[in-house]
Amino acid sequence: MSRNNRVPLANRVAKAAEAALAARHFVSAIDVLIGIGWLDSGAVERWRRGQIDCLEEAVRTNLPRISEAMQLFRSWATARGLFASQTAYVGRTPRRQTLRFSRGGNPAIEASYRTHWVSPELSEKKRERLAEKEGRAPELVVAQPLHAEWICHRCGGTGDLLMMETPGPVCLRCVGLDDLKYLPAGDALLTRRAKAKSTRYAVVVRFSRTRRRYERQGLLVEPQALADTW
Repeated sequence: MSRNNRVPLANRVAKAAEAALAARHFVSAIDVLIGIGWLDSGAVERWRRGQIDCLEEAVRTNLPRISEAMQLFRSWATARGLFASQTAYVGRTPRRQTLRFSRGGNPAIEASYRTHWVSPELSEKKRERLAEKEGRAPELVVAQPLHAEWICHRCGGTGDLLMMETPGPVCLRCVGLDDLKYLPAGDALLTRRAKAKSTRYAVVVRFSRTRRRYERQGLLVEPQALADTW
């Protein structure tokens, strides 16, 4: 039996929640599931990119245990006097689809997952700003492929950049981003200005085998926004 299995689940949930609350003044179900070791951040990112249908598919335990952890989390948050704040979760894709947490899609369960519990130490204005920040749609992300040869699962084409969907990679033309221009990283001021002027943009990343993570390479922005920054 592992050490984690010997520690009561209530203690593990409380410890994970306390750590997230101390770091960000709020805590989510995702924070707890990652903190107790049932979910990894890489799986969350794939879910946000639409590569996983629902988050529960990526949680490394059964549904009764997930339900137990969620109930313990809500009890802990209520006992601490935290404020409940419903948060929108939308995909990191051009479709901006609403992300699904549970296998069955039950509205009550979905609402429970979407609830962020916020510290009562924050003023009402700060809580409102935090809710606005957390409710923003995530940045679109496109990747530079590690291998030169890849095939778009929609049209059979290829390109220098791709997005990932559940069936496989897709080219920028098929997702409607092929008109954007590439701005390499390096000039932070230029990047901020171009991003602010562009109504559509996407972050360009590449996977580093040595660091085993995706690293930012630059930004795709609208041509006019790029021209206006020079």
